[in-house]
Amino acid sequence: MEGIRLGIKLIAFDLEGTLVKSKSSWVELHKRFGTWDKGKEYAERFFRGEFDYQTWADLDASLWKGRKREEILEWANSVEYMEGVEELFQFLRENNFKIAIISGGLMCLAKRVADELNADYVFANELIFDEEGRVTGKVIARVDFQNKGEILAKLKEELKPSLTIAVGDGHNDIAMFKVADVSIAINPHEGVEGDYVAKDLKEVKEIIKRILEKRGQ
Repeated sequence: MEGIRLGIKLIAFDLEGTLVKSKSSWVELHKRFGTWDKGKEYAERFFRGEFDYQTWADLDASLWKGRKREEILEWANSVEYMEGVEELFQFLRENNFKIAIISGGLMCLAKRVADELNADYVFANELIFDEEGRVTGKVIARVDFQNKGEILAKLKEELKPSLTIAVGDGHNDIAMFKVADVSIAINPHEGVEGDYVAKDLKEVKEIIKRILEKRGQ
C-alpha cells in the first residue's frame, strides 16, 4: 500500500479566473440581481476590518434572500470553461494526480465544475436554501481569504503525496502556494507570484509535464 501511495501526486486549483471565465461568483450574482452597490459597500467594509468573513458572506447572501435555487443554478450553468481545461485534467489523471478545487466562490459553480471534470475534492462556500429552495441569507463559509493553505495542508497530510502543485491567480491563492511544493500563477493579479507563471491552461500542462520529467515521475 505504501508503494502505491508514494505514486500519488496532488494538485489544487483555484476556480474562478483559473479554470472558468467567471471572476467572482459573488460579484456576478450581485450584478445579475442588481445588488452590487450594497455588495461593493460590504466588500469595502470587510477589507477595512469591520467584520469577519462569515459576517461578510451572510451580509452578501442576505441581499439575495428569497431568490430561487433555479436562478442561482441558471447563472452557475452559464459559466464557460477556460480553453484547455479538459485536456489538462485528462493529463493529470493519466499521471496519477488527485485533483482538488479550492474556491472562495460558491459551491453551486464549484460542484458543477468538479462533477463535470471529475475532480476528487471540492471546497467552496455554500448558500443555504430553505425547504422551498429559496436563499435564506445564510452561508456555510468554508473558504475565506486566509485558509486555502490550511485546506491544502490537510489534504497533503491525508494523502502524503510525492508532489503537491497549486495553481491560481489571486491574492487568496498565495497561502496555497506556500504549502505546495510547486506553485503556478496563471495570469496572476498584481503582486501574486508563483514558482512558474503561465498565460493559459495549455501552458500549465506543459509546465507540469516538464516538472514531472525533471523529477523522473
